[in-house]
Amino acid sequence: MVARLLTEEYGLVAGYVAGGRGRALRPVMIPGNLVAADLRAKSDSQLPFAKLELVESRGPWLSEPLPAAAIAWASALTASALPERHAYPSLYSALSALLTAICHAPSARGWAEALLRYEALLLRELGYGGDRPGAAAEWTDDLAAFDRMGALIERYCLADRRGMVMAARAMLRDRLARIAG
Repeated sequence: MVARLLTEEYGLVAGYVAGGRGRALRPVMIPGNLVAADLRAKSDSQLPFAKLELVESRGPWLSEPLPAAAIAWASALTASALPERHAYPSLYSALSALLTAICHAPSARGWAEALLRYEALLLRELGYGGDRPGAAAEWTDDLAAFDRMGALIERYCLADRRGMVMAARAMLRDRLARIAG
């Protein structure tokens, strides 16, 4: 199985994980998990082999529909939009903080604004502008802001890869709309 890993120093890196679909590594291969990785390749042009060790699991939150959808969206967006081997330390830190907020906030109100801010940061880091979110009151509980940001992401970041990735965002939006009432 090929894993795509976001590292602070090297950016997005792909590596082949032997036995990644097996019983022992399946819990480690969950999107959003924090892992320690050892990547080795015989040449720079070869896909490296990766040995992964679980540092922090996001697995317990995958049984909750809203956090599961948010983790899936943030992971899919990051893996799809970022070019390989370009370091984005601010995105690495922001994604780490976002995933921690999703897992530990008592409700979506605690992380929804952080998700929108992460999306805006990703757009800016990739050179597509991206509005800087305003005050918290303007962004929290505002599905219109979520929809505006989604249109920008679909247009700029995911040009030909929209289908599956934007489906993860549509699921998240649907679940956010249910709690917004």
